[in-house]
Amino acid sequence: MTSTLIKPAAHPLNAPTLHRLANGLTIVAEQMPVEAVNLDVWLDVGSAVEADAINGMAHFLEHMIFKGTAQLQSGEFERRIEQRGALTNAATSQDYTHYYITTAPQDFADLAPLQIDVLMNARIPDDGFERERHVVLEEIRRSQDNPRRRTFQHATELTFDRLPYRRQVLGPTTVIEQLTAQQMRDFHGHWYQPQAMTAVAVGNLPVDALIRIVEDSFVQASKHQQSAVSGQRSDLAQTSRSAPHTPHPTPHTLLPESPFREIVRREFTDNSLQQARLVMIWRVPGLNELQQTYVFDVLASVLSHGRTTRLVQDLREQRGLVSSISASNMTYRHQGAFYISAQLPVEHLETVEVAIVQHLRTLQADLISEAEIARIRTRVANHFIFGSETPSDRAGLYGYYQSLVGDLSTALNYPTQIQALDAEAVRTAAQTYLSPDAYGVVTIKP
Repeated sequence: MTSTLIKPAAHPLNAPTLHRLANGLTIVAEQMPVEAVNLDVWLDVGSAVEADAINGMAHFLEHMIFKGTAQLQSGEFERRIEQRGALTNAATSQDYTHYYITTAPQDFADLAPLQIDVLMNARIPDDGFERERHVVLEEIRRSQDNPRRRTFQHATELTFDRLPYRRQVLGPTTVIEQLTAQQMRDFHGHWYQPQAMTAVAVGNLPVDALIRIVEDSFVQASKHQQSAVSGQRSDLAQTSRSAPHTPHPTPHTLLPESPFREIVRREFTDNSLQQARLVMIWRVPGLNELQQTYVFDVLASVLSHGRTTRLVQDLREQRGLVSSISASNMTYRHQGAFYISAQLPVEHLETVEVAIVQHLRTLQADLISEAEIARIRTRVANHFIFGSETPSDRAGLYGYYQSLVGDLSTALNYPTQIQALDAEAVRTAAQTYLSPDAYGVVTIKP
């Protein structure tokens, strides 16, 4: 077991301690003078590791985690959390799943073991599985009724031809309807292991105490897990012996997709919309090429983050061609996507697309001014710092970078990386990746 103090190059965040256990678990801990403690457990599993036949399993399992263990009846975890005035929640994405609780410091030693127990020792009973299946199916139906989600899904399906990021995290109805409880138990048993976890504890307790509580919680949960293998879990499996078995997915390295070589268009009609939607897409580096991703955060801010930025000022404020417009850098583990999206009257679709292309040509031809790049660098860096002010903010930040990148220093040094970018770096990135002649475009008309 080792502990390492991670020192930022130049950053106001306190330096967290990284502690690794022999079983592969990574613990990150930091004392923060706020009267709360957040425990955020990140798992290196999301929808991207699923086979098509079980697409949606990671998210479905997130629901089932809270259905009880051999030590906790279904609903007892939430009741005990709420009795102490604590908070709990979870989220599943393409590249990760994470679960967190926020407690008062004096309650952390009592509640942290409950969080770890439900993660490591989820029962996944057949009856609870069937009840929760209906909840997940309803969530899928609601997502399909959401115009913003439909637009995003059209965009991701165009962005990715073969990478699993093109699929929905929730999975399709046809797959969810066929999943079995035993398949989920297999999935849980394979992925919910200490070597695939990063447990982050941030709050107003000494670092040694935070690490000890988390470590002891995992030791306790492991003991419960061992006793359950020959007992409760095997009994539950009796009702599913005839269920189809899905082999465990295996970790794999996915290669990024090539940039678009021409303009690729997809057009849709959506009668629920009042205005059209326009999404323009470029494939850019992902977290596997981390050093190349920072400049796209700056480019997104140059184009649209604020009323004085280029696309907002031109297309909304001055010419009134769009109701809203934004640029965003979506960074996944194996690939990134740079999106420019707008909501606008149908008759302005062509004009706005041409105008966006012209803005990109300008970025490629002319260096942005030192005043503009300085303002943008400060805005991007400050937004990052302002989003790290609470224990939950900080724990999420550390968990994300340690789990997905495997390097906690990147979380601490992000502002330094942004401040190091100059106008030439911005122009080079625009020239290299944001072609005005080759991109994906989705238009959705009411």
